[in-house]
Amino acid sequence: MSALTAQVRAFIDAVVIPVEDESDGDVAAAGGEELRLSLQASARQEGIFAPHAPTAYGGLGLGMVERAPVFEAAGRSLFGPMALNINAPDEGNVHLLDQIATEAQRARYLEPLARGSVRSAFAMTEPPPGAGSDPSALQTSAETVPGGWVINGRKKFITGADGAGFLIVMARTAAGATMFLMAADRPGIRLVRHVTTMDKSMLGGHCELSLEDVRVGPDDVLGADGEGFRYAQVRLGPARMTHVMRWLGAAQRAHEAAVAYAASRSAWGKPLASLGMAEQMIADNEIDLAATRALLMTACRALDEGKPAREETSLAKVFGAEALDRVADRAMQLCGGAGVSTDLPVARIAREIRPFRIYDGPSEVHRMSLARRAVRRYGAD
Repeated sequence: MSALTAQVRAFIDAVVIPVEDESDGDVAAAGGEELRLSLQASARQEGIFAPHAPTAYGGLGLGMVERAPVFEAAGRSLFGPMALNINAPDEGNVHLLDQIATEAQRARYLEPLARGSVRSAFAMTEPPPGAGSDPSALQTSAETVPGGWVINGRKKFITGADGAGFLIVMARTAAGATMFLMAADRPGIRLVRHVTTMDKSMLGGHCELSLEDVRVGPDDVLGADGEGFRYAQVRLGPARMTHVMRWLGAAQRAHEAAVAYAASRSAWGKPLASLGMAEQMIADNEIDLAATRALLMTACRALDEGKPAREETSLAKVFGAEALDRVADRAMQLCGGAGVSTDLPVARIAREIRPFRIYDGPSEVHRMSLARRAVRRYGAD
């Protein structure tokens, strides 16, 4: 374990987990934005803040392989990523802006985001019949007007939108899908509602937004007009892997809690952990955790080498989301009644991990993509 990883784990265990335990992982109940600012101030003092961000903006500048154990250590607490400023969607937006933004956009958006002065949101998903698993169904429009564009549309499941300082909005122009940067309080942007979901740890919730005659200028385009889907891939591959890193930490903690409980609990005159069915669950968790790490590191190495790594990231995302869900579910089963109670962190971790099989691309969509690549590779000429 590297010194940085050990430092992050010690900080999470001593400072962050007690807050999570007290609130059962509900970030709003724990203090919301006030909690974020407090925990991030503590992380800065420890020298572990923003390990992914460019060093020019106070980050540690870690690559994908270097991030993996650090992000996993932070993910042991549901609030850990928020404390280190590596939570979704901000972490993925830092990466996207670092790759695509102009110097002026870096100063206006990237620097304050990396330093934790503001939060952000990535607004691509829409209510039916708009974009979801199929981004080509994008309905939000950006029409040219003198001095720029006017944007109209509706967005849904926009994580972190409530309280965000700015949005990255995907809209369709005459040239195709395009990303726009805009302050969240720009006239015409309205928070319609919070979409109530089973997970409770994401600051700012998952929101529905309305964009009505929102005006933006030429300097608000992120990258080139019509290249939005290409830039989305720049963001999504690394962001999916950092999701796997964070949820690995949470699943590992659930597994450790379950094994400790089973080792201390007696059944039929023996420790529960020594019974055959319990041993199988423990062993299967060890296998799923190790296999997830192996696929994750393969994808991270490919990303660090500058490859698109679409197949590697899909493999790691699908397997990781499902394997970590299995780990948390077995941990609950192993602990019996305690596993579904607030006496242990297992139930809340299971609650938070389950949506990952849908977020950032459902398993079924990734499987479709993997299958089509296999057919192209092995199918008849």
